[in-house]
Amino acid sequence: MSEDWNTKYGVRRVRRDPPTLDEAIFAAMGITDDLESQAEIAASLMGMPVESVQTEVRKASRAAARTTRVITGEQGFQRSIVVERRVTRKFGNDKRIGS
Repeated sequence: MSEDWNTKYGVRRVRRDPPTLDEAIFAAMGITDDLESQAEIAASLMGMPVESVQTEVRKASRAAARTTRVITGEQGFQRSIVVERRVTRKFGNDKRIGS
């Protein structure tokens, strides 16, 4: 699908594509955890009937459950991240400081 705009630089064409089924399911999974709600959201994004989307939502949820992992250390604890601030050195003969 495309749409034309009239701008001061001339006619501009904007392309609008509906999301793919995988993109719609991914977006629905980010919104809610309920499979029925995910199917409704994905179907509304695609403009498809809910029944045809439900099987794909179930497949995607099973695949996502298999690939979800938590990064842990040796004994099951999550890793810690330490962020250090680097201090800049200020010299005594610097004219910009204190003037």
